[in-house]
Amino acid sequence: MTVEVNEPVLSIVQQRRAQLRPALEWLARRAEPVVITLGAILVGLALFSLFILAVGKSPADLFRFMYAGGFGSWFSIQNSLSRASPLLLTALCVALPARLGLVIIGGEGAVVLGGVAAAAITLPIIGLLSPIIVLVLMALAAMTIGGIWIGLAGFLRHYRGVNETISSLLLAYIAIALMNQFVEGPLRDPASLNKPSTKPLPHDYMLGNIPGMDVHWGLVIGIIACVFSWILLEMTSYGFAARIAGGNVRAAQIQGLPVGRLIAGFTAIAGSFAGLAGMIEVAAVQGSANASLAAGYGYTGILVAFLARHNPLAIIPVAILLGGIDASGGLIQRRMGLPDATVLVLQGTLFVVILFGETFYGRFKIFNPDLWKRSA
Repeated sequence: MTVEVNEPVLSIVQQRRAQLRPALEWLARRAEPVVITLGAILVGLALFSLFILAVGKSPADLFRFMYAGGFGSWFSIQNSLSRASPLLLTALCVALPARLGLVIIGGEGAVVLGGVAAAAITLPIIGLLSPIIVLVLMALAAMTIGGIWIGLAGFLRHYRGVNETISSLLLAYIAIALMNQFVEGPLRDPASLNKPSTKPLPHDYMLGNIPGMDVHWGLVIGIIACVFSWILLEMTSYGFAARIAGGNVRAAQIQGLPVGRLIAGFTAIAGSFAGLAGMIEVAAVQGSANASLAAGYGYTGILVAFLARHNPLAIIPVAILLGGIDASGGLIQRRMGLPDATVLVLQGTLFVVILFGETFYGRFKIFNPDLWKRSA
């Protein structure tokens, strides 16, 4: 028995499907990074659970304490937001050059030198200028030094062919050595006996908290930086040129795009954000420049950027998530008897799984409209 289909009805159905197709294609392409990233996170947590079982602990207890320490109370949430502040900026240090196909992993160097520069510039001007002007000058000094430091990796990549991943990492080690030299030498406060540091900032010159919250203004600065970066990448010709150069450098050069200036410019902007993170650590958390500046925020920012697929807006929730995980380390150590480095093992596991997840992009037909069968 055959069923006859009314041709006008069939035509209407085909028209509706044709109208919906662009929206479905847009949804499919946007859903792929979300689904694969969430899947990688779940796989990473499952693998980490096996590690916890191997040491004789309960994964359920671990995740319960992780949630309690990161987001279980208003105090925990504020602590997580404070820890997320530098991650927002150090993740941008990875995400911006990534649009050009560059892998910068030395943001830690810009963080520590930015903090040292911010502390050094205050020495001759404290008491002479108003606190707001001093904070602005601290930010400018930190961003300038950070931009130069990471921009150097971009310069070496384009003009000398030096791998930016290796050079930025080596520059980070050099920066930490320079920080120790300055903090323990010419910039050292004689009163800092046990822990060498620069002269502490007066309370009036510290970056205060957001009204009604125990979270410093660095969080707002980081969010503004992420929004600015998204606008730069997605809504300007500068960002469009960077995406073209990142896709095919040779094609970009043939089209007359200034690839060298793009690489130097984007790495400098990225470094300036990392340097600003160092300034915030000095002006809002530490109160001075010391060895605590090398807290690993530059390296955690790598994980944040990869989890966010180098999307500046996606960096915001991912940084808060990683900030919460980091904030829970102390509670996990006290309640479960695990070392504080447990969260670092979790972060490393997630990073490896995320890198492995990169191999699945473009392989699932449902997320690739180019592989869909076209309607007759």
